[in-house]
Amino acid sequence: MNTALRHKKILIAPLDWGLGHATRCITIIRYLETLNCRITVAASGKTETLLKNEFPHLSYLNLPGYKIAYSKFKRFLPFKILIQIPKILRIIRFEHQWLKKILKQHRFDAVISDNRYGFFSNDCISVFITHQLKIKTNIKALDKILQRINYRYINRFSECWIPDLEGCINIAGDLSHSESLPNIPVKYIGPLSRFKKNRNDKITFKWMVIISGPEPQRSIFEQKIFEAASTTNENFLIVRGLPGEKEKDFSNQNCKVLNHLNTTEMQQAIQASEFIISHCGYTTVMEILSLQKKSILIPTPGQTEQEYLASHLSKQNWAYTFDQKEDFAFHLNKATTYTYNLPDIDCQLHETVIKNFVQSL
Repeated sequence: MNTALRHKKILIAPLDWGLGHATRCITIIRYLETLNCRITVAASGKTETLLKNEFPHLSYLNLPGYKIAYSKFKRFLPFKILIQIPKILRIIRFEHQWLKKILKQHRFDAVISDNRYGFFSNDCISVFITHQLKIKTNIKALDKILQRINYRYINRFSECWIPDLEGCINIAGDLSHSESLPNIPVKYIGPLSRFKKNRNDKITFKWMVIISGPEPQRSIFEQKIFEAASTTNENFLIVRGLPGEKEKDFSNQNCKVLNHLNTTEMQQAIQASEFIISHCGYTTVMEILSLQKKSILIPTPGQTEQEYLASHLSKQNWAYTFDQKEDFAFHLNKATTYTYNLPDIDCQLHETVIKNFVQSL
């Protein structure tokens, strides 16, 4: 092992809006460990629980999450987020001051922030991970204002990593491919997935459901899945996305229900399923595509990012999509005759970027 790669101390801080930010950090942590880096994670709540399940040997620092409240109704969501902007800005200021104190105590060589805007520093290299250079609201004037604000924060970091393909064939479309880029170095590191495709798939389940996202939409989605499952005898595997919580019994006899699966178990379950049903969270999309599985993706109501992403994927025939308010049973049946054109994606592109990054520290 090159001595330049030995024992670099790196702090990783994923955002807590859903588990996707933590999940995609698993891939980065794994590879950093192969480079003999010493990893510390800043997190709390379900994010911390998930990562501790995967990496019980790492060091952890308690960092409060954003704890953003979401609306039950799609039309009220923009207003609900808008009134929480002062709270978000306070948290960004808090986490930046928190980071200053931690750096004095631990002297990390680098900080990697997955969408935590306050984790920039003048005292060490700081990386910002995002797939959203553009924040879509369906109002063009507002989109431009939000992009300027977004870049103002991103430009405080040393560099920006985008988990997507660089060319015109990509996962996130306009979200990750803007006409203008931040002023700092921007690197497309390819899709991040914990999984490696095994071509000897034996199908056990017709439908696998991955439930994720913020409340109350997570529970609404779950209820609609159970209602759809009750109309058929086809077998379902339902993963509720609730690490650390007690299992519950459900009456649907054709459903196997689990609260959480670790990485190995999740890959085995996805590969053993003919169709994957999920909200259209970006990390989930990357992982489903990495295994070339047929998917049914339902945008979380009011989340314009997911609505755009679902449309972009549908246009490429990479996924079947519909709105959460629609009839689930009808669309699941329709998806069985949908013509998929699944891409073969290289999910190892991040290794070169990360290795060069560590060597530069």
